[in-house]
Amino acid sequence: MASVNKVILVGHLGKDPEVRYLEGNITVASFPLATSETYSKDGVRMQHTEWHNIVMWRNLGEMVVKYLKKGKLVYIEGRLRTRNYEDRDGNRRFVTEIVGESFKLLGRPSDFGQVAKPQDAEVAPEIAEKEQDVDFTENNSDTDGLPF
Repeated sequence: MASVNKVILVGHLGKDPEVRYLEGNITVASFPLATSETYSKDGVRMQHTEWHNIVMWRNLGEMVVKYLKKGKLVYIEGRLRTRNYEDRDGNRRFVTEIVGESFKLLGRPSDFGQVAKPQDAEVAPEIAEKEQDVDFTENNSDTDGLPF
């Protein structure tokens, strides 16, 4: 029996994508994505925000840097990947990230301002029915120990 590793997320960017170039001029773009859920607890409306580390490679990474900015609403399809690394203090760390395989800009047409309309159908703007309020201050710290 085959296994499936598929992730679909709709959320807001926590900060502008960061781009790196690896050996052979391979582009890697990464950014945090916030997804939120709202629920009621004892009659009080509560909201929980989950942060996801997104990584996109090669041409897709270049497109992300060009079209996505902090706060933008985006639909992402990809797969989960867990990797480990050694931090500056020699401790072994694990990180789970979403390796993005496609994305679509969401939101109102006015959200795209002067940005040129992308030609690739995978990043064509679409209209979202409802946007969620997200507190982006939760992810402002650069002390998470991640190497990117």
